[in-house]
Amino acid sequence: MEPSSISPWSVFLYALLTAIATGLGAIPFLFTRHILAHHLGLANAAAAGLMLSASFGLIYEGVHYHLGRTLLGVVLGLVFIQLSHRFLHGREVSFGTLNGLDARKALMIVGIMTLHSFAEGVGVGVAFGGGEALGVFITLAIAVHNIPEGLAISLVLIPRGVGVLSAALWSVFSSLPQPLMAVPAFLFVEVFKPALPVGLGFAAGAMIWMVAAEILPEALREAKAEGVATVLTLAVALMVAFQILLGG
Repeated sequence: MEPSSISPWSVFLYALLTAIATGLGAIPFLFTRHILAHHLGLANAAAAGLMLSASFGLIYEGVHYHLGRTLLGVVLGLVFIQLSHRFLHGREVSFGTLNGLDARKALMIVGIMTLHSFAEGVGVGVAFGGGEALGVFITLAIAVHNIPEGLAISLVLIPRGVGVLSAALWSVFSSLPQPLMAVPAFLFVEVFKPALPVGLGFAAGAMIWMVAAEILPEALREAKAEGVATVLTLAVALMVAFQILLGG
């Protein structure tokens, strides 16, 4: 179909679906309310695996558009997250009911996932610019892909005392840039398309740094290395298989 066959309002609603889907990642915790302290390390390992896989998926997607811009985005994301970490370090930070180190970690992961969503929102809009059928397919793929991303956020928030509903809402919040960016990207495809690989690389660079500098070291402090490595490996493998099954 021609791009004009779908309205900007419809594009917004489709992209809003991807944001709502992120909240579904908190559902497993409805059945696991009592999380033992030593399980926090394994939860961090699972979150790290999901984030690493998502990061490499973003880079892989970005190089299909432009290799140089994707790598530029990775470097920019790396610099940004380092500066953010230095800014937050030693400051009094609160995140809902959390304070101190837990609040800083929660703020950073929600912040990174929110930045990541800007690129995905542009991707939805650009896809609809190429036709309704392509746009619907990409929207559904991102919506399903967002569920484990919501799980990654919940794995960091809930073991630290955040409620299941609050974790779900923060997960949805992290994806709200998707409907907000999808409409302008749909209306001005040629303007937004060159920036898409930069955005994808930016999100990937920030997430990889966060995993290596924050999430994995804490996982290794809370749980044995063998357990962390096992959960990390399984999470990476499952997420990669999930991405391949989605066609991307």
